[in-house]
Amino acid sequence: MAPAAAPGGSSLPSGFAVFTTFPDLLFILEFVFGGLVWILVASALVPMPLIQGWVMFVSVFCFVATTVLLILYIIGAHGGEASWVTLDAAYHCTAALFYLSASVLEALATIQMHNGFTYKQYHENISAVVFSYVATLLYVVHAVFSLIRWKSS
Repeated sequence: MAPAAAPGGSSLPSGFAVFTTFPDLLFILEFVFGGLVWILVASALVPMPLIQGWVMFVSVFCFVATTVLLILYIIGAHGGEASWVTLDAAYHCTAALFYLSASVLEALATIQMHNGFTYKQYHENISAVVFSYVATLLYVVHAVFSLIRWKSS
């Protein structure tokens, strides 16, 4: 039988405690801002398909993975095992790195949109860049606090 908590006293929450603990509360904001990036990139005209393909991959991957982890935490699938704390830290570090690269590339694509695109299309891409950087910040903060939790477990 798995222990109820990790040896260091810090473990992942189960049930609706996910919505009341930090940094797990950030799942909701990551979900919202990641979804906005996904919607904005999907609806924007694509000046550079390869770059925006990577941004789309990152936003969809992180949206789905965040949703799956959130559901698994709510149903308590981790059972208080320390390996899930490691998974949480590794995922959020990877997601932060992916989103940082996607944000920089989306900003580059937006900067190069000066000719042949309407004002509305340009502003859609600016919004995607802003929300992408917000999502990056959320994943970085979550990664830092997940690493602190991992270190103390």
